[in-house]
Amino acid sequence: MRKKVKGLPVQWLIAGTIILCVLAMLSIVLVQGYRGGSAALVAAANDSARQLAAVLNERARRLISPAENVIRVLAHSPLAEAEDMDVRLQHLPVLAEVLRSNPMLSAVYIGYDDGEFLLLRPLQRETPRIPSAPADAAYLLQSIARDDHGQLRGRWLFLDGQLQLQLERSTPDYWFDPRLRPWYRNVIEPGELNITDPYVFFTTGEVGVSLAVRAHGGGAVIGMDAALDDLAMEVRDLRLTSGTELAIHDEQAGVIAYPEPHRVLKSDGAGFRLARLDELGVEPLARLLTLPTDAAPTPFRVDGQLWYGLNMPLVGFSQSNARILIAIPAWELLAEAREVLAHQAALALLLVILVLLLGWVLGVRLGGSIRQLSGWVHALAAFELSAPAPAPSRVREVNELRQAISQMVAALGHFQAITTTLSRELELDRMLPEVLKHLVEMADGPSGVVYLCDEENDRLDRAAVYGDFPYPESFVMSESLDGELYDALAVLRKRYPRSLILPLHDRKGVLLGLVSVRLQAETDERTASYLQRYLQKLSGSLALAIETRQLFEQQQALLESVIKVLAHAVDAKSPYTGSHCERVPELAQMLLDQAASVQTGPLADYQPDDEERYAFQIAAWLHDCGKITSPEYVVDKATKLESLYNRIHEVRTRFEVLHRDAQLAYWQGRWRGEAEDELAERLERELAGLQRDFATVAAANIGGEAMSDERVAELQRIAQRTWQRHFDDRLGLSEEERARLANRPPQPLPVTERLLDDKPEHRIPWGERKPPVEKGDPANVWGFDMQLPEYAYNLGELHNLTVRRGTLTPEERFKVNEHIVHTLVMLSTLPFPRHLQQVPDIAANHHEKLNGGGYPRRLTAEQLSVPARIMSIADIFEALTAADRPYKKAKTLSESIGIMMRMVKEQHIDGELFALFLSTGVYLRYAERFLRPEQIDEVDVAGCLATLRRGSPAEA
Repeated sequence: MRKKVKGLPVQWLIAGTIILCVLAMLSIVLVQGYRGGSAALVAAANDSARQLAAVLNERARRLISPAENVIRVLAHSPLAEAEDMDVRLQHLPVLAEVLRSNPMLSAVYIGYDDGEFLLLRPLQRETPRIPSAPADAAYLLQSIARDDHGQLRGRWLFLDGQLQLQLERSTPDYWFDPRLRPWYRNVIEPGELNITDPYVFFTTGEVGVSLAVRAHGGGAVIGMDAALDDLAMEVRDLRLTSGTELAIHDEQAGVIAYPEPHRVLKSDGAGFRLARLDELGVEPLARLLTLPTDAAPTPFRVDGQLWYGLNMPLVGFSQSNARILIAIPAWELLAEAREVLAHQAALALLLVILVLLLGWVLGVRLGGSIRQLSGWVHALAAFELSAPAPAPSRVREVNELRQAISQMVAALGHFQAITTTLSRELELDRMLPEVLKHLVEMADGPSGVVYLCDEENDRLDRAAVYGDFPYPESFVMSESLDGELYDALAVLRKRYPRSLILPLHDRKGVLLGLVSVRLQAETDERTASYLQRYLQKLSGSLALAIETRQLFEQQQALLESVIKVLAHAVDAKSPYTGSHCERVPELAQMLLDQAASVQTGPLADYQPDDEERYAFQIAAWLHDCGKITSPEYVVDKATKLESLYNRIHEVRTRFEVLHRDAQLAYWQGRWRGEAEDELAERLERELAGLQRDFATVAAANIGGEAMSDERVAELQRIAQRTWQRHFDDRLGLSEEERARLANRPPQPLPVTERLLDDKPEHRIPWGERKPPVEKGDPANVWGFDMQLPEYAYNLGELHNLTVRRGTLTPEERFKVNEHIVHTLVMLSTLPFPRHLQQVPDIAANHHEKLNGGGYPRRLTAEQLSVPARIMSIADIFEALTAADRPYKKAKTLSESIGIMMRMVKEQHIDGELFALFLSTGVYLRYAERFLRPEQIDEVDVAGCLATLRRGSPAEA
């Protein structure tokens, strides 16, 4: 135990009262100072904003006034009365000098009353150049004048800086009548000046206005395009704060100027227009339109943020209703007030320190200890448990409080560490030692131990130990739970008298184990009692954590067992695939481990964590769970006529009937006295034909090789033979069989039937059990894309015997493939936790192909994850090499690898994973465990890898 530090009694009421009074006074001063500073800043912002408006008005006036003066002078120019193009060209230096002396002018032009037109435009500017203009051209002269035939014709003349012709281009498509333009029509009287609303110049994309005046001679109208780019730059440079939003807006024209010029222009199909204010997406400026005009800064809120706004007219444009909109964020406007507040707060803090010094003097050096202790407590209140403790004081009460807080801090630190461990650590083997360590340190003891119950072996086993004390490995339990607990407690208390021993019970009171913490020899009984109560409360959290983790482990084990039971049930349905659901997870896991270790190439980014590996393991066991719905006779169908039994026996019986009929015909002929030799020859020929035909049917029933057209035709010939049925085929039938015959009227006996037949009752419709697997089916919510056969089953004898390859009809092939549909449907309905959400897709995608030709959803390579591609390779390789299938011969390693190499080439499986499958020897390790010795032959791995490197698709 720590030695107590005693000191003198403390009286700190005087210092505390002084501090509270000073703080109250300073709080009032700070609040009033902040309010006054805020009001002053708002007033200063008002003055600055009005000064800014005056600057913008003056700038606008300076932009327009020179152009007004120049155009009024040009109204007296002889150019307005020149009727010949050559004469007009003699006045070009005047127009060029106008453009050179007024950089904001985009063009100077003249429209004549007879429809002729002349325009001079500078080209050496930061505006888009005219297409096909010579590199050294400085001006473009656009004209529309009458030719020798009196027809108006357009020409473009490219001039250099000395107005010398560089290129002339005839532009018959360039034509318009200036007399129809607003700038021409709006001026009537000589000397009358008109200024348009701001708009976007079509050719240059600049924002500006057009000025027009009628010449004093009355024969033409002179116009100028004045750009307002400088006004936009002025808007950008004159913002009061970095966050200030400022724009010049005209109700008719739109946004004239904004700090971001590219947002002002909007496309309207044929060219550009000025954006409306709401199109800028600046909500504070849009709100300004609703505020009083030309008033003091008005506060308003946008999305919870406070702004100050002004709405003032722009008088620089005499014929426009343009307004200056300024929105200043309050957080920037009042930043200076906050700085003043911080400065005043610093001064207040200095004053508080001085008062504390005074309190130190008045309280016999009491304030220092209190400040240190107060600062420590504040740090602890902010959860800074690592903050250093203040030095010991001469004041007894301060030291007692310091020691109590120190113990509390240590307890909180250990409690925080215990809580963190209980919430984050999932494994008991790692959780218990860490929790025990903090429990022992919290009790300031030398060692501790945790025992857990082993009910199967009737004992308490040591699960964690801290310190080097020799705790026993286990305690033998008595027959009853209570006796076992009391025996263990008695043994521990007798052997370790200076220990706190706490039982751990779950929420139902069942004993989980116990925890023991040894105490120091000098620990008094009072402290031990406190520790006992405190640790007893903590032991409840520990017991709950133990119970939760044990339940989690048990539920996880139960889930895995149920999954494996389902997989075993699927395998148990068929005696021929009894290990498929066991072997595929083994092979898939082997390949997954290799893929996760790859550091380069396309697989380098695939680094599954423990949860992803576990999800893959679950999906591997469940990949064929849908087979539990597959009819067993279809899965195991070894011959074409097999359903619940091999119907070749029915066919053989019909041949037997025909065999007997042939013999009866022989004896009947003898009885009628016909020639014995002819009868014998006919009988021998008939019986030989029957033997031959039956052998043909029996061979077709095996389905070992592809059926040729000749063999199909032979079967159809045999099917035409008939035999006599003398017994009613409606007797002894089930309800379902009778329902199939309901649409076939009864026939009088005997009935002549074909030797092999496809009867209507052989075709079994889907009915209400039609699966939603077609792409357009509204019930298909899983995205299936499969071709649904017309019938659920077709038991027709000729239909089955003429299957071209294998033993399955299209209907039965769909039934086999449908297992993956049921796999996805079944798994997608299960409430998998978050870390197992990918299980349905991994399990149900192993029949998809990279080229999109797989089933059931025809997914493409981009939609198939690495785990799904691994499952596909594992499933195919196991199926090829399995030796327990009745319908095929087990293939050797080289045959299986050859088939899968073709599948890589045809974009069925992933070439990169298949190369890893070969290069790491996964195929061989699997073969040595599960294949027969005669199947394991030599595989040219190097040749296969070389082929894959040369020709594997990029998807692989």
